[in-house]
Amino acid sequence: MAQEPPPQPPVDFETHPSKYRHWKLTFDGEIARLRMDVAEDRPLREGYRLKLNSYDLGVDIELADAIQRLRFEHPEVRCVIVESAKERIFCAGANINMLATSGHAFKVNFCKFTNETRIALEDASRHSGLKAIAALNGTCAGGGYELALACDEIVLVDDGNSAVSLPEVPLLAVLPGTGGLTRVVDKRHVRRDRADVFCTVAEGIKGKRAKEWGLVDDVVPKSRFEAVVMERAKALAGWAATERPTRKGPGVELKPLAPEASATRVKYRHVTLDLDAAARTATLTVAGPDADPPKDAAAMRAAGSDLWALRAFREFDDALLRLRVNHLEIGLVLLKTTGDAKRVLAWDAALAGAVGEWFADEVVLHMARVLRRLDLTAKSLFAVVDKGSCFVGSLLELSLAADRTYMLEDKDGTVRVAVSAMNGWKEKAERGGPLPMSNGLTRLQSRFVGQPERVGEVLAGAGGMDARAAEASGLVTFALDEIDWEDEVRMACEERRSLSPDALTGMEASLRWAGPETMDTKVFGRLTAWQNWIFQRPNAVGDRGALTMYGKPERPQFDWKRT
Repeated sequence: MAQEPPPQPPVDFETHPSKYRHWKLTFDGEIARLRMDVAEDRPLREGYRLKLNSYDLGVDIELADAIQRLRFEHPEVRCVIVESAKERIFCAGANINMLATSGHAFKVNFCKFTNETRIALEDASRHSGLKAIAALNGTCAGGGYELALACDEIVLVDDGNSAVSLPEVPLLAVLPGTGGLTRVVDKRHVRRDRADVFCTVAEGIKGKRAKEWGLVDDVVPKSRFEAVVMERAKALAGWAATERPTRKGPGVELKPLAPEASATRVKYRHVTLDLDAAARTATLTVAGPDADPPKDAAAMRAAGSDLWALRAFREFDDALLRLRVNHLEIGLVLLKTTGDAKRVLAWDAALAGAVGEWFADEVVLHMARVLRRLDLTAKSLFAVVDKGSCFVGSLLELSLAADRTYMLEDKDGTVRVAVSAMNGWKEKAERGGPLPMSNGLTRLQSRFVGQPERVGEVLAGAGGMDARAAEASGLVTFALDEIDWEDEVRMACEERRSLSPDALTGMEASLRWAGPETMDTKVFGRLTAWQNWIFQRPNAVGDRGALTMYGKPERPQFDWKRT
């Protein structure tokens, strides 16, 4: 088994186009160009070079930022061309030396983040009318092809040499880490037998065969490549303009979050992350809005990135990413809220009333993505509903995402939970709501997957519920009186921390998504589980494993037993 590397400096997930090292984002009316030009001498961590447009987490943090900014800051853009600034190479995929020298947890979290970034690109196409075309001007391998697969169309240059490939199985003894296997058959509908060949041919497939098999949409001679790409981009943009005609007006700048960070606390404007390393526990607290909501969609847009619903969830998202990558030994996260519950419900009503205006839509879509990131976080999640809490509406989703919820039964009944339009559409509960999980269901639908009628009953409730009513309705796990409260919560936390983190990760991931399977749940539920296992197997990461031996003259040595 490969040894774990020494501790690394914490990763900062905030950036800005002015700080990009590896991407160039330019605009020409309704068309944007996102050009990959990886600086090989500027990796996120020391010890490897980012050759051939290969990428590491730092490259993908910039990509995620660019996709987010396109949605909020440039509503005029209808199509983005994802391309390379380097000759004869689009992207060689994830940097192999980076993977080989990274610890197991970092590998898995790296794959998870890159998956979320590519799914965000598809989400932008599906909900925001932002289409993407991958312009492959050269060889496109591994994670590079997986990025292309996340685009709406793929155009490959026909120069007799350029190919697309997923070489991870034959070269590295691991799996494509960013949804390639799933998208090839589920999204591009490549025949299974052809996909089997494709995923075991290290050199990939090029030219007419790549198009015939459905691996790309078009193969174009070099002399016509740029013209065809632009022609396809304009066609996609025209279709997007018809699909989402409301995306008009000036964009909204996403201002830096700039939290105050120390070893034990990360303090944002609306979110606080408290870290107890000795207890392997974090407390993540979200404060409700401190003012009434803007009166209409125009006022929301005027508030910009300071809008509570946008700012608070951006902060929550940043805190989740810090927890995942920088605090690996934190196993239990206590989710708390504080503030005026009525004000949270008023904000939810205002957002629901502004549906159809592009900025309000993007705010709600962003809230949904952040909550899905919470669902996908490999930490135990306990929601704690006590005095001063405001687990209502959009913030009730934090409790519904938790593995358990503990609620205080206070004598005067002031501790309450309540639903809003953010939890589901009351008049059409069977159609879901604005904050779906990766399985396409709301968290209420997932909770009551065997009793769908309960969803409508809960959404029809008015005025909120005290602890006993919430327990009876299935919204909380335990309602505890003031005598038992502290001891019961403390013992539950101690018990959770005593269990194997590996077993808990597998258990939680198996329990969180009841109901239907989607492409997203396949990517995360199946791929992450397999990759988690394979990244620890000697055939990949042992002293003579394929990932360890990559680039060396010696051949890897395998244990040939199939398990």
